[in-house]
Amino acid sequence: MMRPAAPALFRKAVILAGLIIVADQFTKWLIMVEVMQPPRVIPVMPSLNIVMAWNTGVSFSMLSESGPMLLAGLAILVSLGLFIWLMRLPDPLPAYGIGLVIGGAIGNVIDRFRFGAVFDFIDFYVGNWHWPAFNLADSAITIGVLLLLFDGLFQGRDRGKNSPRPEAE
Repeated sequence: MMRPAAPALFRKAVILAGLIIVADQFTKWLIMVEVMQPPRVIPVMPSLNIVMAWNTGVSFSMLSESGPMLLAGLAILVSLGLFIWLMRLPDPLPAYGIGLVIGGAIGNVIDRFRFGAVFDFIDFYVGNWHWPAFNLADSAITIGVLLLLFDGLFQGRDRGKNSPRPEAE
C-alpha cells in the first residue's frame, strides 16, 4: 500500500505547479505584447529564434480540428488525475515531475480559454529543420515527464522491495 504524501512535499509540488503557471503566462505575455510588436522572427542565437506561433491542437498540432474546449477539458481531466496521484506520492522526484506537468498543462489550458489556441514562441532548429515551436509550459511538461520516466525506470523499481509479502492462504 502506498503511503500518503508528506504535507510539505505535496505543498512544494503544488507551489511548483503554480510557479510554472505564472512564469508561463508571464513569458507569453512578454513575448506577445512587448517583444512581438510587430510580429517577426527574432534570431537569439544559432539554432534558436523567437517567433509568434499559435497551436490549435496538441503536440505537433495533432487534433487541431478537435476544438480548444475539448482539448482544454482533456487537459483539465488529466491534471485532476495527476493531482490525485500527487496526493499519494511520498517521494520528491515523481512529485516534482507531476508538479511540472500540472503547471504546464494548466498554463496551456489558460491559453485555450483566452485565445482558442496555445501561444508558442520558442523556435529551435538545425539547418533548415525546425522543431515545432513551443513555450515554457511545454518545456515544463517535457521535463516533468522525463522525471517521471527516470523515477519509474531507475528509482521507483526499488520501492517496496523490503515490504513484507502477503502470506499465501
